[in-house]
Amino acid sequence: MLDKILYADSGTGHTQEMLKVLLDIPAFQHSEITVLHVIPPQSSADTLAQKWEEGGKILSDIVTKVNIDPVKVSTILKQGDPKDIVCQVAQQTDTDLILMGSRGLKGLEAFLENSVSQYVFQLSDRPMLLVNDDIYVRKIKRVMLALDKSESADYALELALYMLKDYREAELYLVRVNPDMKIDLELSTTEMEHNPILAPAASKAKRFGINTKCIVTGGRPGKQICRLVEDKNIDLLLLGSPDRRPSIAKNLVDLDRLLGTSLSDYIRVNANCPILLVRK
Repeated sequence: MLDKILYADSGTGHTQEMLKVLLDIPAFQHSEITVLHVIPPQSSADTLAQKWEEGGKILSDIVTKVNIDPVKVSTILKQGDPKDIVCQVAQQTDTDLILMGSRGLKGLEAFLENSVSQYVFQLSDRPMLLVNDDIYVRKIKRVMLALDKSESADYALELALYMLKDYREAELYLVRVNPDMKIDLELSTTEMEHNPILAPAASKAKRFGINTKCIVTGGRPGKQICRLVEDKNIDLLLLGSPDRRPSIAKNLVDLDRLLGTSLSDYIRVNANCPILLVRK
């Protein structure tokens, strides 16, 4: 499930630290890593040659700093529009996970600032692990998975179990935010463990020996998930995110969603930890 990782380097943020953290998890230790650096279009041949040389050094430094096994890594240096190149390379390499940084721009701001991560998230059909530039990356010990009745949430559960099944240091928080439930309604531990959405997931996790806790609350899902991330000091959040590409015109950006009307957009901007947005 995680055999091929595309690391799209932007030269900023904490994505290198995130890659190091991932490679400490058994599920990722046999993954093939593609490190991509994109040079934007240049105005002159001399400038292009300089940027090309700098790009090669950046790729070499990443491989050295992250200490990736040379047998498991390949590097790609391309010129073009970064957001288009990332999508193209993800398809060409048939990647299982895109890892990239994010400035955490909101809606219209992301659109006007030509956000690469938002564009890729909009048009790629691959799971994405986004690391906001101002987020501190820690060793993964507390993982939160937000669940609902969607197919993407089911796949997010599969991915979480795959990641954590041989990783005994991790604790998995299964979260259900019911918008129809009163926000101040307190449920007992037993009631939360028997929630019809969380109970089957918890049962599967326990069969893999994964230490699991269940949380059920009410309110607005985006706001409550972000609050729980902070309250529980979560190191990684998994969230099922449906295919975002418009059904009529797959090559055109769906502006309404690009401007941030979805749950995953809200969490992408506001959650205080790295976020793995899962789609199948």
